[in-house]
Amino acid sequence: MSDTNTNTTPKAKVELKTERPKLHKVILVNDDYTPREFVVLVLKAEFRVSEDQAMRVMMTAHRRGTCVVAVYTKDVAETKATNATDAGRKKGYPLLFTTEPEE
Repeated sequence: MSDTNTNTTPKAKVELKTERPKLHKVILVNDDYTPREFVVLVLKAEFRVSEDQAMRVMMTAHRRGTCVVAVYTKDVAETKATNATDAGRKKGYPLLFTTEPEE
């Protein structure tokens, strides 16, 4: 019986660098037709914000034309914006939420 000594060199470790997902802002766009109470209702339901926070977001959009509601990963932001916009459409309102990449 021969004793064979095999020399194996360890392979180089591959380092995986996981990049943080790019974040996207969900933006409420003001319109002159959707009732304020309905906007607050949608903000509370879809974005899980308090009554006070929903009022602040709604009033900021009312005064400035738009307001950032929240920041999420791209898929979540787009889904929430679509759901919130659809809620307005179902009631016949031009309520609009958009998304854009965060700088």
